[in-house]
Parts: sequence; C-alpha cells; structure tokens
Amino acid sequence: MSMPPDELTHLDAAGRAAMVDVADKETTDRRAVARGSLRCSPGAYALLVSGQNPKGDVEQVSRIAGIMAGKRAGELIPLCHLLPAASVGVEIAPDPGLPGLRVTATARISGRTGVEMEALTAVSVALLAAYDMLKAADRGMTIEKIELVEKAGGRSGDWRSPGGS
Repeated sequence: MSMPPDELTHLDAAGRAAMVDVADKETTDRRAVARGSLRCSPGAYALLVSGQNPKGDVEQVSRIAGIMAGKRAGELIPLCHLLPAASVGVEIAPDPGLPGLRVTATARISGRTGVEMEALTAVSVALLAAYDMLKAADRGMTIEKIELVEKAGGRSGDWRSPGGS
C-alpha cells in the first residue's frame, strides 16, 4: 500500500527529507514491543546457557547493549526523534528449540511521538551483541525476524501484529 506524496510525513513540500514536527501533537503515554531471535549451533547454545562463554555472560551483555541502543535510536536512525525520557526494557530468553535466544524489548514514554524505533533498535543491537559474544563458537549464527509486535498510544491508537502474542 503506497501513500500519496502529500501524506508522506518525512518529506517536505519540495519532496526533500524532513523531520516530522511533533510540537503540536498531544503528549500521551506510548508503548512499543518488538522481538527477534538468534539461532545458533548446539555448541554455541551450550556456552550461552552454561555460563562458560569465554567472553562473559551473553544475556547480561546483550541486555545492557539493547537498553543502551534503544536509548540512542534517535542518534542512529535518520529523522528519528531523540527521546531521552524513554524507558527501554530488554528481556532475553534462551530457547533450546531454536537453539538460540529470543529477545523482547519494550519501550515506554509519555511524549509526542512513538517509541517503535527504540524497541526495534533495542532488539536489533541486543541480538548483534549476542552474536558478537558467541561468534568464536559459531560464525554461522542467524539473526531472525526482528519485528514490531505491538504499539499503544498516540494519534493512530493501538496496533497489534496479527502474528503477535
């Protein structure tokens, strides 16, 4: 589904990239949840869950990396607002069925713009950090299906992925 050019929010009247002006938008409570996964070999998974990984605790490093990245989404993504008051939480769960781990990030703010990019950035970087922590054991790992699961608040209201939990 494509939008008419006059409805594209990141273009000015001349068609140039522009930041969305949110000054007149209402401040509301907003929340976004994103998720993704890392699939690895059984050997790398064993290091992940045993606590014997030579580079350290994969879950803790990945969680901190995700939180830090989510807080900096506005510095990393062009035309994304910097939201210093956003709260970002990252949950990491080893999954023997992959084998690998699943990451879920939740971003919250009371503000004038949403936090979808913060949640998606948090998941992405948490997964990249996990890859970095385990790459000596498995360079063939895959990062899979990073997606927005749900968002709440703002002018467009609530949304949930049809496949979301």
